[in-house]
Amino acid sequence: MVLIDRAGLVFAGCRIDGMGWQMPQGGIDKGETPRDAALRELLEEIGTNKGEIVAETADWLTYDLPEHLIGKALKGRYRGQTQKWFAMRFTGSDDDIDVQGVEDPEFDGWTWMRAADMAEHIIAFKRDVYRQVFDEFSGLLR
Repeated sequence: MVLIDRAGLVFAGCRIDGMGWQMPQGGIDKGETPRDAALRELLEEIGTNKGEIVAETADWLTYDLPEHLIGKALKGRYRGQTQKWFAMRFTGSDDDIDVQGVEDPEFDGWTWMRAADMAEHIIAFKRDVYRQVFDEFSGLLR
């Protein structure tokens, strides 16, 4: 999801595995809607429920893993991902975010970042998807 603060900046989490920066994301559990999954993942990944969905991508977006990561990344079971993205307005304060206080931390730090900068900091094989998402949500971003 794209969590957007009052200034139009996006949440950027520093991955605990050293693979750079990314926005929160996650899977959809059986019987769960994509919207419900996005709200659940917000709480599970960054420790807050202070997000209000304000937009979603018109289509599902897809990326493929590079050859050297197939069989290693995504628990070794997938060749890429198909994702539905949601823009969320952050309704809390920075103190409401606790990336280390979650059950299974994915981030060891975080910051607010301009969308253009976030697109440059994401791992290369996800860059096109991030740019598509930011283009679609451009009216909400700084």
